[in-house]
Amino acid sequence: MNETLKRAISGLVYVILLIAAISYSTESYFILFGLFLIIAVYEFCSLIQIHKVFPLLLATLLYTIVTLLCYYKNETEAFLSNVLNKQIGLTVNCNQLNIVLLVITLVISVKCILFLFYDNIQKISTSSKYLYLLGYITLPFVFITKISFGINGYNPKIIIGLFILIWTNDTFAYIVGKSIGKHKLFERVSPKKTIEGFFGGIFFGVIAGILISKFYIKASPEFSTKSILIWITIALIVGVLGTTGDLIESKFKRIAGVKDSGKIMPGHGGVLDRLDSIIFVAPIIYLLYQILYYVS
Repeated sequence: MNETLKRAISGLVYVILLIAAISYSTESYFILFGLFLIIAVYEFCSLIQIHKVFPLLLATLLYTIVTLLCYYKNETEAFLSNVLNKQIGLTVNCNQLNIVLLVITLVISVKCILFLFYDNIQKISTSSKYLYLLGYITLPFVFITKISFGINGYNPKIIIGLFILIWTNDTFAYIVGKSIGKHKLFERVSPKKTIEGFFGGIFFGVIAGILISKFYIKASPEFSTKSILIWITIALIVGVLGTTGDLIESKFKRIAGVKDSGKIMPGHGGVLDRLDSIIFVAPIIYLLYQILYYVS
């Protein structure tokens, strides 16, 4: 089969599966990203060369517990608090847990950015490998599921809109970079990315953000201006941090000496190759929503 056709079919199946699972129900949304998490952890363990059983069990357990706390908040909090309080005198609060997990994720995200700029790293320490596994892979999937819950509960349009921004940014960064790109963005990690492509992706991403706000999210009139500003901000975050997440994954692949994180998607590589942008962006978007919520 022609490589371009194979890539197109694989990409179409991925998009249909993603949108269908997100739109159908909260449960299908959780299950899909739980499966994505398992595959991403498997691929990342292969990249950094650590045993897979313990990380897979830990990631699955953490994702399941936090997801239950998010969706079945009252029942799960009461159950866990009751059990833990009897055993060790500890109570569970969902909001406090979210703050702790967010702080851990953001600290490790900073470590990932520093890792990107270290030129002489050829081998990653064992402790760093597990930190990256926790804060760069596992916890971001938790926040991907959380950012679709607004004030009125689950809203699939939020996560679909975020994916549209990422796809827009990636597509136009490629088109602009291929057409007029002359200056390399980060050549030692990703030789094909250009500065022109980077800004082209951001520009068209902002346009997509405005269109999403006006025609897809359709905020009420009194919040329309605020909604546009929010989605422009999200588009800028996606353009900058989504590209950063892509570069960080490229750094891991370069050290591992591989082109793709996996082969599950013909023509596209692995799940981590497809989700490297959103897993780095999701915690920041979640933080943005929390700030907006408390300010408003």
